[in-house]
Amino acid sequence: MGAARHPSGEVGSSGGAAGATVGSAGAFGGADAARAVDAVVVGAGPNGLTAAVRLALAGRSVAVFEAGETIGGGCRTAELTLPGFRHDRCATIHTLGAGSPIFGPLDLEEHGVRYVHPRIALAHPLENGRAALLHRALDETVDGLGVDGAAWQRLVGCAVRRWDDLLPSLLKPLLSVPRHPLALAAFGTRALLPASVAAGRFGTDEGAALFAGCSAHSFLPLNRPLSASFGLLLAASGHAVGWPVVEGGSQALVDALAARLLELGGTITTGRRITSLGELPPHRVALFDTDPVQVASICASALPERYRARLRRYRFGPAAFKIDYALDGPMPWRNPAVASAGTVHIGGTFAEIRDAEGDVAAGRMPTRPFVLAVQATACDPTRAPAGKHTLWTYAHVPNGSVIDATGAIEAQLERFAPGFRDLVLARHVTAPSQLAAYNLNFVGGDINGGSFAGTQLVFRPTVALRSYRTPNECILICSASTPPGGGVHGACGANAADAALAGPLR
Repeated sequence: MGAARHPSGEVGSSGGAAGATVGSAGAFGGADAARAVDAVVVGAGPNGLTAAVRLALAGRSVAVFEAGETIGGGCRTAELTLPGFRHDRCATIHTLGAGSPIFGPLDLEEHGVRYVHPRIALAHPLENGRAALLHRALDETVDGLGVDGAAWQRLVGCAVRRWDDLLPSLLKPLLSVPRHPLALAAFGTRALLPASVAAGRFGTDEGAALFAGCSAHSFLPLNRPLSASFGLLLAASGHAVGWPVVEGGSQALVDALAARLLELGGTITTGRRITSLGELPPHRVALFDTDPVQVASICASALPERYRARLRRYRFGPAAFKIDYALDGPMPWRNPAVASAGTVHIGGTFAEIRDAEGDVAAGRMPTRPFVLAVQATACDPTRAPAGKHTLWTYAHVPNGSVIDATGAIEAQLERFAPGFRDLVLARHVTAPSQLAAYNLNFVGGDINGGSFAGTQLVFRPTVALRSYRTPNECILICSASTPPGGGVHGACGANAADAALAGPLR
């Protein structure tokens, strides 16, 4: 998989749907955005806002600049199909956010964040009406997997039991000193494996497929080393935390972060695309919630050319082809239990998912792609008018793909929920190029902040001992292109803010 090229001439993160704390473009927060500050943050996605709040809590003055008219990055909600149907434009399941040690102390609930849980965290339908179910309770999942229950317990159970010890270390760069090294070592012995090897301990389609779907969130071929790490992390999080949605939509979370920042005296300026450091107010440090290619462009006058060349060589991963549906009723799954799941992994057996992800990594569009679906209205009726439902879906496709994947996605949905098409009131299709235009960090439609292949699982955005810092100590990167990567957990922003507080802002 080669590196995708960044759109020329485009810098700064992009905006999205308006949220409760965000009005029209311009400065808000009761301060002049041009005044000198301790820190500026470019990009108002979850990581940029988390970094800003972290700095403000430490008593530093902060100004955030967002290119779009509204804040949110990959964490926004809008009526994409019909009035009254609220769809998350990208992030929608918040397992790492709900359990995040970064968000927890920020009291975001006081600003409207409420996590709601479906009765079943995850379902994976198979042929002939079969389905593997991941329940919040580990024991219930083990019982439901039958002969594979003991293997699931051995593979995932240790991480579930040590979750509170593990997660803080997993949200830090892997080269940092862990607080619980034995727990991390036990996790690592399994995480280093290819998902295909880890899944070899299962004797039925159900156990292997359930693990395959979790591992496929890596966007890696399932025969690659470390692809099992994603399966372990996400499966364990489903038991330890659950796979909830934010009531009303993911926008509520970034609105809460913005409200917290404004309380602390920070400012946010929307509709301001930053193309050079000279456009920022006087500051001691600048943090960038942007992809590495944008950093190389914006900071051209302040970073060595050799380092900027390394940023420009950053590799982006496969893309998402997304479709949001307004439905006239609940999905007609062959297995009725799947209707109670918040998340549904659609791809069939382990072998089918392995082959589909292998095709994507090789730049080919699979005939039967791996599809992720979220039924938010299974637990959050505020997302749709009474009696109606939403369905959030995307398929893994090659980076920059121009193939219309609508037919392939809907064929997979019909395969396990026959009659689905009869319920569709409206659909909103977002191809990779549209994802890239909507959020400039989604290069080629990559929503994961870059490929996790090779060294980029550990070293992001370049091979260096200090992940967030650049050769200029006053310039840091806080986007999903830094460890631990994509996901609405705030870790990239918090880690970069801590690096700034230990460095130029100490």
